[in-house]
Parts: sequence; C-alpha cells; structure tokens
Amino acid sequence: PPVFPRPCLRPSSSVGPPLVGPPAHGRIGALVCQGAALFPVVPAARNVAFGLGVRPAARAVIAESVKRALELVQLTPMADRYPHQLSGGQQQRVGVARALAGNPEVLLMDEPFGALDPVTRSALQLEITRIHKTFGKTIVLVTHDIDEALGLATRIVLLDQGVVVQSGTPLEVLSAPANDFVLDFFGRGDVGIKLLGLRRVADHMRPAIRDAGGFPADPPPRNPSLDPPTRLPAPSLLAPPPLTRPSLAPTPVP
Repeated sequence: PPVFPRPCLRPSSSVGPPLVGPPAHGRIGALVCQGAALFPVVPAARNVAFGLGVRPAARAVIAESVKRALELVQLTPMADRYPHQLSGGQQQRVGVARALAGNPEVLLMDEPFGALDPVTRSALQLEITRIHKTFGKTIVLVTHDIDEALGLATRIVLLDQGVVVQSGTPLEVLSAPANDFVLDFFGRGDVGIKLLGLRRVADHMRPAIRDAGGFPADPPPRNPSLDPPTRLPAPSLLAPPPLTRPSLAPTPVP
C-alpha cells in the first residue's frame, strides 16, 4: 500500500481541533483538487454525499446537507446527472460542493481551476469569492496564476523552494517587494498596472461622497404638471414656403 509522508504542518494555535493528528474523516478541513475526482458510476448528489457517509448522521441530515451544498454552487438541477453528463466547470462545482457539504472550517483548494478554460475559470473564481464573502470560510488556495492570486486573495503567501519569502495583502506585497525574486515573480514591468487593478475608486473619494454611497444625492424627480406651458411658434412660421415653378421662357441673350 502507498505510504504517505507525515505532514510537517505545525498544529494550529487557535482554539479548535488540531489540523494534524486525527484521521482524514475527523479533520476540520476539506480538499478540492485540480481534477474533480468524481466517481463516474454515481450521480452528482451521491458524489456530494460521499464524505458525509463516513460520519454518523441521519439520512435526512445528509440529504439536507447535499441539497444545501448543491444550491450553494447553483447545481440543483444537475443533482441526478452523472459526471460524464456534466461539463468540466460543472464537475468542478460538484467537487466544491462535496467539500462544502461537511461544513469545514478550512477549505484547501489545490489549483482547482488549472484544467478549465478561461471563461469557466472566471465564473468559478466569482463563485469562490461569493462563497468566501457569504460564509466567511477560511480558504487556502494554491495557485501559480499571479492574476488569480491577486484577484481572489485577501492575503498572499509567496513560497520559494518551500520557504516563505513574503506574506501580506496583495497591495502590501506589490507595493514593497521583499527581494528580487518577488519582483521578478510578479513582473517588473507589470507591477504598476497590477497596482492600479487593486486600487478602488472609493479609496480616493472625499469622505462625504464615499459615505453617501459614492455619488451625490440624486435631484428630486421632475413633475411634468409643474412645468411651464410650452409656447409653439405661430402657424405661419410653421407653414412651408410656397412652391415656385421654374420659368420656361428663354433667357434673352444680350
């Protein structure tokens, strides 16, 4: 049988179960890998319920968790479809739903969008951002895509040969690179453009306008009944000029 190396991650100092030590089904985290890794012989709903089946829970509880997870990734109509009947993006959504069904505290995503086309990748990135903002889940996303990291992350940890080179918010990392490796990683000529992409218009507004929602108050709606009457010009001015027939008489030659 394969022997997996023991993780070198130190136990978390936060309150709660340790990240290392308990068996896989008893840990507080869930994994979404690059390939969806779905079971081809069972439909999407059964794939989502797989992780819940190893835990002591009633069938009604499992069914409700599966339903909620599929609704979260907007795949409720696809619950009875098999993996080969789903697109690549839909299969990856099923993988995300399977990870979220157990309500994990930490969601580890190992390059989950690497095998998808750009359009599907952008759609799933928006879904992950929405899930993160809605439920406040801690998501650890491993990626080699710089733009993906800058667009999704609230905090970036840059590694070089397994060593943490720099960590911070995207704006902090781009504004003050720790060394040449960080600068070359993000691109020396593209740092300014990437910085512009991270800044918001609201950050440069006057406080009064920003607090009012970003724009001055709208003027009151116009009441047509209070408008002054429109004066039309006299009918004679609107009449077309009279038509004149051209003269057929020959023009005298001097």
